Amino acid sequence: MGHDSFPRNSRSSSNQNKLFTCIMLVLFISLLFVVISVKRDRSIPFVKVEVEKTKQSWFEVIREGVKSNKNIKVGLVNFDSNLDDDDDLYNQINALHPQVDIASIHFDHVERNLKWVHFFPEWVDEVGKPKCPKMPMPKLKDYSDLNVVVARIPCGKEGVRDLFKLQVNLVVANLAVESGWVKTFDDVPKKVYVVFVGYCEPMIEIFRCDDLLMHQGEYWVYQPDLWRLKQQTLMPVGSCEVAPISSISGNELQLKNYKPKLAYVTILHSSEGYVCGAIALAQSIIQNKKEDHPIPDLVLLADDSIGPKSKIGLEMAGWKIKHIKRISNPYAKKGTYNEWNYSKLRAWQLTMYDKIIFMDADILLHKNIDDYFVYPELSVGPNDYSIFNSGFMIIEPSQCTFDYMMEKVYKVKPYNGGDQGFLNEVFIWWHRLPWKLNVLKFFIGLRDNKKHELPEDANSIHYFGSKPWMCYRDYDCNWDIQFRHMFASDEVNKRWWKVHDAMPKELQYYCGLTKKMNEKIIQRREDARKANFFDWHWKIQNISDPRRVNLID
Repeated sequence: MGHDSFPRNSRSSSNQNKLFTCIMLVLFISLLFVVISVKRDRSIPFVKVEVEKTKQSWFEVIREGVKSNKNIKVGLVNFDSNLDDDDDLYNQINALHPQVDIASIHFDHVERNLKWVHFFPEWVDEVGKPKCPKMPMPKLKDYSDLNVVVARIPCGKEGVRDLFKLQVNLVVANLAVESGWVKTFDDVPKKVYVVFVGYCEPMIEIFRCDDLLMHQGEYWVYQPDLWRLKQQTLMPVGSCEVAPISSISGNELQLKNYKPKLAYVTILHSSEGYVCGAIALAQSIIQNKKEDHPIPDLVLLADDSIGPKSKIGLEMAGWKIKHIKRISNPYAKKGTYNEWNYSKLRAWQLTMYDKIIFMDADILLHKNIDDYFVYPELSVGPNDYSIFNSGFMIIEPSQCTFDYMMEKVYKVKPYNGGDQGFLNEVFIWWHRLPWKLNVLKFFIGLRDNKKHELPEDANSIHYFGSKPWMCYRDYDCNWDIQFRHMFASDEVNKRWWKVHDAMPKELQYYCGLTKKMNEKIIQRREDARKANFFDWHWKIQNISDPRRVNLID
């Protein structure tokens, strides 16, 4: 990307002004051609503009797009004319008179005593009426006719989790939506442009790189997709509450005759150990389909480790298989389970779909969840602290977003060494899904209960620890390993086998036990007996699981 800066001296000689005018005219024609080409082909993630130093090249892009005989109305967010850098921008915009009208946008700053954790708490009361702390916004109706919103990006000491940076991005988003929602005769919003100034990046969670027209030095020029941006402004300011489906789906966001292309997606890579889990996941989606409603596509990303025999079973189960090349995790040790889990990022390359629900292959649906496709990216469930769980995500595929993440792979060190840690540093602003949508199967802390039970109304369960198909069906073999007792539940184990038993017999074959798997279970039972574990599962003698006497290759 270019790192050109804009000349600060607005009082240059008349000869210099003439020279600049000539240069700017030539550059404007070239830049306009590039921008028009990009608008026609959205597959290009963004334009890297390399130009000579000019005064308002960003404005020329906007002026051509507005095409109005009236003055262009510009709103300034987070600017102070008393500061040198901001005074330079004021001089630039003032030099455009009589082409522009300027409005300084006034709003109260978020309170200094509030922290990120206040807006992104670990848990919220979904039964009651949790409320997010106040994130002040301007009086939007006072600024409903803007053509351009220009904002200084704050670069605070808090790093990426800076509340004031989030506030500025949300202020800009709300201003753009408010001004753009004056519909034209063809029932589409008017064009509104957004310009961010600064060397800190705008928040990709709110301002998609697909909408980036130009990045030159410290200037970032967007023409936001206002339908998408409006949906983001309808969401809570943080994960401090869950947005009801009705507040998202029952609004004018729904385009006439718009039928989004949707898919459920999972991934298998590096081994065939989760083939059975993926088959059961597909069958659980099919078993819980809505009457008279088509099932969204089922897409499975698979690398070379998944053999032809397994692919036959996966396709019989309902998956459309797409071959991928795995992505290595630069922060994982060779041979560990984290080594290739960045392959999950390939889900963003499924650009033939408008929206997908990604689920790990150790998740099982127990109720239909099609209605939750209305949630925007990135909608997820909580994990710990202000962190979300990346095993269940609502994603809006974008090659541009994928490319952006690939640029970050070697720059962002994940807190947990895996994809979840990485994604939590890329998507710091996320939307909380209801807890029942991705119920994590573990029993400790706030979720602890003596019987290790989960609520009957769980939409899906994320099976942590040893997987049901890797155990005898008689009991949850997480009881055989002390540090996995937190994942053990006989009752929840039975729910998985209920789905399994409803599968066609030819699919159940893929969930059989191999000789190696059986030997491992026997050894762990023996270890549990020697340790004399209090749960006494190791004492069960009448193991009835027929798979142990009908081992598969």
